[in-house]
Amino acid sequence: MDYIDGAGPVRRGEDLDRVRLEAYLKENLPGLGGEMRVSQFPGGHSNLTYLIALGEREFVLRRPPHGRKAKTAHDMGREYRVLKALRPQFPYCPEALCYCEDEGVLGAPFFVMERLKGVILRKDLPPGLHLTEAQAERLCGRLAEVLAELHRVDWTRDGLRDLGRPEGYVRRQVEGWTRRYEQARTPDAPDLGDVTRWLAERMPPESPVVSVIHNDYRFDNVVLDPADPLRIIGILDWEMATVGDPLMDLGGGLAYWVDRDDPPEMQAIRLVPTNIPGMMRRREFVDRYASLMGIAVERIDFYYVFGLFRLAVIAQQIYNRYYHGETADERFKTLIFAVHILGQAARRTMEQSDL
Repeated sequence: MDYIDGAGPVRRGEDLDRVRLEAYLKENLPGLGGEMRVSQFPGGHSNLTYLIALGEREFVLRRPPHGRKAKTAHDMGREYRVLKALRPQFPYCPEALCYCEDEGVLGAPFFVMERLKGVILRKDLPPGLHLTEAQAERLCGRLAEVLAELHRVDWTRDGLRDLGRPEGYVRRQVEGWTRRYEQARTPDAPDLGDVTRWLAERMPPESPVVSVIHNDYRFDNVVLDPADPLRIIGILDWEMATVGDPLMDLGGGLAYWVDRDDPPEMQAIRLVPTNIPGMMRRREFVDRYASLMGIAVERIDFYYVFGLFRLAVIAQQIYNRYYHGETADERFKTLIFAVHILGQAARRTMEQSDL
């Protein structure tokens, strides 16, 4: 059975200028020949990701979405530089091949990287792929191991040191995402002032551990070996990578982690198959990560609530583009419901927390 993640037709309104793109690629990537073929990967709600085939070679192209964007989001040059700098220490990064800032080619900056052919777990397992309970648990353990490997990378190396400022990182994140929510809020969006106040009042002290953090670490950004789906061969989507408190990375990933006994509304917005038998629950994943890192994770409620809130903001930012008619992608229409549900999940955690 072929479980390899594939691309499909390009969505309406998201096509590329194929003549200009083909000319650019043949000029900047030596040895290319043949007719260019373009398809689009279905996942993701942020940057647009395409499969480009030229002759026998395949590449992945990433470019920003159309319409209004958050001021600091979708920086193609930054993501390209992250991949270049991080790959020597963290081989799970795809190889970045070229970056184009000339908007005359596609109307926006973009970069091209190698294609990592493999299995990607989206909302449900690919048809025909079955994981026993023991296999599902081992896969979760491997996910924790790779996250710990990333957080042990030497962030002081050239090219990584300038990714961000670790001092005051948590405060800047809480304040920054609070502003972004208010800027992207539409009339049908919930008031999350109680959530942002709770976060502002319970920020942890400066972390003694500083790490490179992915900031969107979840199963559908992980590439698995088709011959052994328990082996991770790549990590994708480094758009938000920075340097800071590694527990913010953990909390951000937990926001996507829907346990099998979570409420029906959380099941409805689930994006990855963390609810299948054998998958670790959030608390088990936290404990495994803490053991691997040799640290205590005592304020996980803060990091989880922040992760839920940040995910709500991201959904709201994308929904804002749909609300204002800046994208015709029908997937975005229902994101407003996710914003409400994530806010409710944050409140449930706040009510149960002893922080």
